[in-house]
Amino acid sequence: MNLKKAAAACAAVGLTVAGLAIATPAHADPVSDSYVLVGSDTLQDAGNALANGSNISGFSVRTLAGNGSAIGSFDAFGSAAIQTKPGGVHFGRPAGSGEGVAALSRSIDGQPFTAANNTTPAAVITGQIDIARSSSGPGAAQDAAGPLVYIPFGRDAVSYAYNGTEATLGQLTGAQLRQVYECTLTTINGVAVTPLLPQVGSGTAKFFLGAIGNPTLGSCVVQNVQENDGTVLNAAGKIAPFSVASWVAQKNNAAQNRTGTGTFLGSTQGATAPFTGTGSALVPNSAFYNNTTWGRDTYVVVENARIDSTSPKYDANLEALVNRANATSLTNFGSFGTTAGAVKTKFGFLAPSSTTPIRAKLS
Repeated sequence: MNLKKAAAACAAVGLTVAGLAIATPAHADPVSDSYVLVGSDTLQDAGNALANGSNISGFSVRTLAGNGSAIGSFDAFGSAAIQTKPGGVHFGRPAGSGEGVAALSRSIDGQPFTAANNTTPAAVITGQIDIARSSSGPGAAQDAAGPLVYIPFGRDAVSYAYNGTEATLGQLTGAQLRQVYECTLTTINGVAVTPLLPQVGSGTAKFFLGAIGNPTLGSCVVQNVQENDGTVLNAAGKIAPFSVASWVAQKNNAAQNRTGTGTFLGSTQGATAPFTGTGSALVPNSAFYNNTTWGRDTYVVVENARIDSTSPKYDANLEALVNRANATSLTNFGSFGTTAGAVKTKFGFLAPSSTTPIRAKLS
């Protein structure tokens, strides 16, 4: 694989250089002659660590295809256009879960792909994407005979990040947050609040809105900010949905820390905190993650025919990447340090509540 990430600049999240697991921002994208992974920002840092190799678990762990080839993992944000395969077409970067699954769908059906909020022209991207990261399941697209299959990656939870003090904004209910995003509750404990919402196609935004009752967004909502980025909360009273796994990973320095200054992660479950621990030793709180409203399983998505050994399209090397029985596959959640599961734990994920794949229609 031709990786155009500069090792000397420590460009890739989780890249192993001289035996060290590096957690710094990416400056360039890979171009893969193997398998390509795009989509969710929430899964991106753990996915990058596995794709590039990491020793964050105390052992060297890297996810490779059955033939030993590496994955090209593309961030949700960066340049407007990406090129995923050598000599392949340039097309709009899939920013988030929804766009990742849509891009995978267009890679399968050959219809043009257009990225939202992106000036890159529509392009036919047949065969340019192999795997999508998704922080949510298929929802209404679930179909027992569908061409896509969602395979559980890990358990996450969603809460909200805020700029302020714990006494004022540290514990908000779903009902309060619904009013905040409807712009009918504009001040809490004497603090004027400004709600922010991630970009179109964000699985975290979709999940958060569902958890607070799918409000009709008011005119006060600042939309299309980058998800899981606390630096946008740059004034007192600003609030935004946030993946707990991403917060934990950033605070633990497993991922680039962009939680921001003066920002904190609130609780939608009263005194039940999203995580335990302090400083750079945070641990996901299973009680928070197991909540049926605020906890969620996350997924990697592939074309089912390519991992079905009875299909003419079967690809044993791709199947190895998503077979949970493989200790270093994307979907493994083992506890030993030599497994992919141990790496994902360092990035704030717990084992998924179910290991059952879910079939779905194309997006």
